Amino acid sequence: MIPEVQMRRLLPRFLPPVASAAALTLVTAFPAHAVARPAAEPLPGVMAALGDSISTGFNACGWYVSCTDRSWSAGHEASVRSHYRRLSALDGRLKGNNVNLAVPGATSRDLPGQAKEAVKAKADYVTILVGAQDACVRTEAQMTPVATYRARIDAALADLKAGLPNARVLIAGIPDLKRLWRVGKDSPVARTFWTLGRVCQAMLANPQSTAEADAERRDRVRARVKAFNAELGKACAAYGPACRTDGGAVFAYPFTLQHVSKWDYFHPNAEGQRVLAELTFKAGFEWGPLP
Repeated sequence: MIPEVQMRRLLPRFLPPVASAAALTLVTAFPAHAVARPAAEPLPGVMAALGDSISTGFNACGWYVSCTDRSWSAGHEASVRSHYRRLSALDGRLKGNNVNLAVPGATSRDLPGQAKEAVKAKADYVTILVGAQDACVRTEAQMTPVATYRARIDAALADLKAGLPNARVLIAGIPDLKRLWRVGKDSPVARTFWTLGRVCQAMLANPQSTAEADAERRDRVRARVKAFNAELGKACAAYGPACRTDGGAVFAYPFTLQHVSKWDYFHPNAEGQRVLAELTFKAGFEWGPLP
């Protein structure tokens, strides 16, 4: 924003006297402080990633391995542009102080334990992405009840608030599992991996079936994921201004098979991890000028 004194000097060069006076009137009538941006958050010195296999970068670089360097949250890989990479570019204090506490196969049951580990690490920025494994079970009946899911999220957030009162928390939403079925159901390779690996059978069983029972099952699983995401939003709001969500961006993103690992056609590949980083970072905290 050009200061008023400098503006007075510049206007006559570009505008005739009458227009110059009118423009200056607008400048003084709407001073720079009238449209104030939120104050930038203090940059973190230690960050921790909590959650499941998505945050470990599982299958993003090889056959059934965690590729933590490609994690959307705490990874090092330059092409992913994780939260860690972006924040490190803003402040060198964070470099080397990224802790990935996520565990493949983790569900909401495991989150309070991970939160306690984040407290021990003295993290002042924590990301959470958990819930896909609460819905991706062998049968629909095995899905985590919504009330149970919320109670576990609340317990983890309570541990974070008690142990890390000054930390900021970013909660990412669970992706739309039904979209995964939609973009992969016509791929023979994807169907083979889903069937042989018994991947997320609550949603992906009988992927080519058009039977009413299968269609209704998929809708109910999707509704459960939407309910989980709604509870994440409520839990974050209850936590207070130190918590942010992605605002539904992850669930709504129109991902394709180009965003998932060719090792299982389920987990995000490096490009999928990059998209997750982009969506969640933009929706999160105001950290100042972005790199």
